[in-house]
Amino acid sequence: MNTQLWAIMGLTMVAAGGIVHVFLFPHISGETKAEKRRAVLRSPALKRGNSHQADAANRRKQIAETIKELGERGKKKKQSLQTRIAQSGLSWSRNRYFVVAFASAAFFGGLVWSAGAHFAVVLAAIGVGGFGIPTWMLSFLRKRRLKKFVNEFPNAVDIIIRGVKAGLPLGDCLRVIATESAEPVRGEFRQIIEAQAMGFTTGEAVERIVDRVPIPEASFFSIVINIQQKAGGNLAEALGNLSAVLRDRKKMNAKIKAMSSEARASAYIIGSLPFIVSGMVYITSPKYIELLWTTETGNFVIAGCAIWMCIGILVMKNMINFDI
Repeated sequence: MNTQLWAIMGLTMVAAGGIVHVFLFPHISGETKAEKRRAVLRSPALKRGNSHQADAANRRKQIAETIKELGERGKKKKQSLQTRIAQSGLSWSRNRYFVVAFASAAFFGGLVWSAGAHFAVVLAAIGVGGFGIPTWMLSFLRKRRLKKFVNEFPNAVDIIIRGVKAGLPLGDCLRVIATESAEPVRGEFRQIIEAQAMGFTTGEAVERIVDRVPIPEASFFSIVINIQQKAGGNLAEALGNLSAVLRDRKKMNAKIKAMSSEARASAYIIGSLPFIVSGMVYITSPKYIELLWTTETGNFVIAGCAIWMCIGILVMKNMINFDI
């Protein structure tokens, strides 16, 4: 009986101790107050974390909208004649271009007509001189100017990076490039400064460079500047990444050119063989090859060969050119 009594008392004491530990010990030891203090301290941190997340989400949204907007503006559209003349670096007007085209057509047409060629050949020469030669000239000058711009542009970006790190405003860095860099970068940045003087913002002024220099490098620069103007951020770091990308693209272009040099040389040899062979045949047997330009059938043969030669040259050109 005593054993049962002691057992019941022991169980009662254990149960009472458990109840005291669960309900009363936190209040006695101060754990409840500590938990409340931790909750109070966690609440502002949680709010700050939510605020930072919201700011980051808004920033990403602004960046995405800016990239989308600039991408839509940078879509390829048909360029006017005056735009192509400006991109080639010429200061001609449309009327002057048409005068040069007319003079070229008259020169080539008169040259072929004086040689006694067929009337169809004379018309073809007039078309080539009036449309083909001026268009090719604009394309050649435009590509040469854009190539110079690509080679000099990373140096201009580095000037902005060093200036921003040194504490200079972006506008002052642009003025340094507009006065110290080589052409055509100097002229393009001078137009940015002039646009700012007319009331355009920096982002709007930089966007105009994409129309004058339609290359990916200029688009990248415009996107970085516009994002920094609208969403903020470290401009020096962003432009540093852009400079690295531009130099990597330049290295990749040089590597592609080196790897395709053999195919390029083969294309040059294949394209020049008909002219070399014709010249050698004319030197050795002039009467044999004169039939090509002294007879009507020979004229049609020359025209057909010229067409097929142009098609072959265009095909080989597309095969050895790579875009990155």
